[in-house]
Amino acid sequence: MEMQNTIGKSVSASGIALHTGVRVNMRMLPAPENTGIVFRRMDLPGAPEVKAHALNVIDVRRATTIAAPSKAFVVLVEHIMASLHAAKVDNIYIEMNSAEPPICDGSASPFFRMLMEAGIVPQNAPAKTYAVESPLYIEKNGTTIVALPPEKEGELKITCTVSYAGTLIGTQFLDFVLTPENFEKELGPCRTFAEYKDLATLFQMGLAKGGSLDNAVVIHDGAIISHDGMRFPNELVRHKVMDMVGDLYLTGVKLSAHIVAVKLGHPTNVALSQAIVGRMSGK
Repeated sequence: MEMQNTIGKSVSASGIALHTGVRVNMRMLPAPENTGIVFRRMDLPGAPEVKAHALNVIDVRRATTIAAPSKAFVVLVEHIMASLHAAKVDNIYIEMNSAEPPICDGSASPFFRMLMEAGIVPQNAPAKTYAVESPLYIEKNGTTIVALPPEKEGELKITCTVSYAGTLIGTQFLDFVLTPENFEKELGPCRTFAEYKDLATLFQMGLAKGGSLDNAVVIHDGAIISHDGMRFPNELVRHKVMDMVGDLYLTGVKLSAHIVAVKLGHPTNVALSQAIVGRMSGK
């Protein structure tokens, strides 16, 4: 029987937040069995907690945002959630003095390295798991996701295609099985990205105030603009899959399934997570 895990010690990081542009201090701390993943807003009176769960998602525009009944909210949780999912951490407190974690280099690797530095510690309660038993289908705004039963017991596999038709990027494809080792090598390093034509809209929405070529890749007329080039030829689809790994962990379980996705994004990722939660609860 797979057991729950937490981390062995507290670890800290600081940096600029992607959307708000403010400097953030963040700390990860061990948590007891059955706590789940809980964010604490240390900058607000009483340090209100926000539990990372699909039913607490309030916004999926450009990032996944969760909120608590107290109205405290946390923006862009997907990179941390992906790292926790890959590291098999069930219970943790994440304290921040702002609404958004630091973006670091735009990838999940810094968070995954923090977890490895802290150490993964088994606990005395069985892990919460769920295996998809029959197909689940989500379609929204040109995005299609199908969740199928796992090909192997206990395995989460994601098969994804994204297309940038009419550009030099073209179509990118990834077939990925989630393990800590695979995540560290193949998904963790892949950075967030935006198309140049969308930047004005992001700025008008009050987003991307902390964005730069130090923490993001920009696509302009099919060209890739980045300080250090592409980390993988298909880095864009890898980052999309990394986001999905994070959004799927909002189910609150270690998921077994084969996910097939075309042109995926946060709206359909979260819709799938919510559908899985509904199925688990019998709704």
